[in-house]
Amino acid sequence: MCESKPDWTPSSWRTKPFAQAVAYPDDAKLEQVLAKIKSLPPLVTPSEIERLREQVAAVQRDEAFLLHAGDCAESFDACTHANLTSKLGLILSVSLILIWGGRLPIVRVGRIAGQYAKPRSSPTELVDVDGVKKEVPSFRGDNVNGLDPAERTPDPERLLAAYFHSAATLNYLRALLASGFASLDHPRTWSLAHVRSPELRAEFSAITAALSDALDFSRVIGLSPSSASTSPLDEVDFYTSHEGLMLGYEEALTRAFPQGAGSAKINSHQQGGTEKQKQKEKQEQEQTDNAEGTPSHAYNTSAHFLWIGDRTRQLRGAHVEYFRGLRNPVGVKVGPSMGGAEIVELLDILNPDKEPGRVTLITRYGAGKVAEHLPTHIRAVRASGHPVAWVCDPMHGNTQTTPAGIKTRHFGTILAELTASFRIHAECGQRLQGVSLEFTGELNEEGFSVTECLGGSMGLREEQLSLRYQTFCDPRLNFEQSLDLAFAVSDYLRKERRGGQAGEETDSVLFAELRA
Repeated sequence: MCESKPDWTPSSWRTKPFAQAVAYPDDAKLEQVLAKIKSLPPLVTPSEIERLREQVAAVQRDEAFLLHAGDCAESFDACTHANLTSKLGLILSVSLILIWGGRLPIVRVGRIAGQYAKPRSSPTELVDVDGVKKEVPSFRGDNVNGLDPAERTPDPERLLAAYFHSAATLNYLRALLASGFASLDHPRTWSLAHVRSPELRAEFSAITAALSDALDFSRVIGLSPSSASTSPLDEVDFYTSHEGLMLGYEEALTRAFPQGAGSAKINSHQQGGTEKQKQKEKQEQEQTDNAEGTPSHAYNTSAHFLWIGDRTRQLRGAHVEYFRGLRNPVGVKVGPSMGGAEIVELLDILNPDKEPGRVTLITRYGAGKVAEHLPTHIRAVRASGHPVAWVCDPMHGNTQTTPAGIKTRHFGTILAELTASFRIHAECGQRLQGVSLEFTGELNEEGFSVTECLGGSMGLREEQLSLRYQTFCDPRLNFEQSLDLAFAVSDYLRKERRGGQAGEETDSVLFAELRA
């Protein structure tokens, strides 16, 4: 199918060992559903995927910073107007804080519009059914089975539901962004009404006030267009991602296209371009599509960016086989169980031609192990000559369970791994180029965010976790804790920009309190 990889097809993964496979009771029904999905329209386009590749390449050159953020696992029930608006608003708020500190374009990749599956360490688990512990199939995410013990049998129809929930999510996100929701003219509409920390609100208000002054000055001297329909201040690139676990689903949404035309240009607000620029891209795409003899490429059209998890990165396994043939930029989760030689061999498989923008390494060691493993991995990758974007995931290696049996993470531990990663990259003569966070902007009817992670400027305590513990997967930072972390990262980027060293004390009152 793919001329650039003649030994690969979207289904060649079926000949390899398949980790995290789902046992469906009716294979014929599964294939019927996958055939239907194969006939449905793509969710994303090759030109969007190509544009993200160019922007990830800019991250690799230290010309931009990558923000990968969103839910650990989405649920169908959370696909609502209020939740999606809050999630997008939080990502935009965090990215604005990062831009202000680093004066770098931010490449925004959301864990959204498809992050419905989750890997599990065991195929079964014990749950309470009417006061009795019962062994049932593990909950694998809404696109596999239900959280209710009575809905644990895997159902192929849920894959079809995942497609339509992804489509609805994407449609609404695109509508929000097209309507000026991301406009820098009014970031105050990304509400902080529920944030209790006066320091946090003061710091964000200072950024928006300074930004407003800068925009007013730009208009006075004629640098900012007055038409809201064409102003780049109203536009922003936003990309979707999910872990590529369900390979049957991913295969069904893999399509062959000539290489999509994308824009490599990004500016301080990481724009998608003006309407004129977008029209030019469309014309270039049409010319490429109509070109005779243009090599085809395999694009996964379920998302712009997909990643291989720590449980599915086997070098001779099905997931690596599937991912190696994609044109999409891909991520690889890197944990303490990986050796430097293994990482290099994996990069050789996924990116044999060492193309820029292709691979992002998402490191997730845990605060107590990052110093042991990260320097070794950096040295191995550097010696290999592979271009990669280095992104820190300070969430997954720092999960803990309270004495009461509640799964949580502590903000201080998350910050500790992130701090160490900045420092280690600097000591190795390079920069940390992005962060991968699990957070949510979801609020209840009273305007309260979730209570799943300990600490932060709100000082969330263990006895408060049950107040609004909503996740059915991993604990997430809430709105306030997410902004806490954004200011911490922004302080590092600002210090680095001013010539200081990552790890030095900063002048932020809030950050000093968080470190304490």
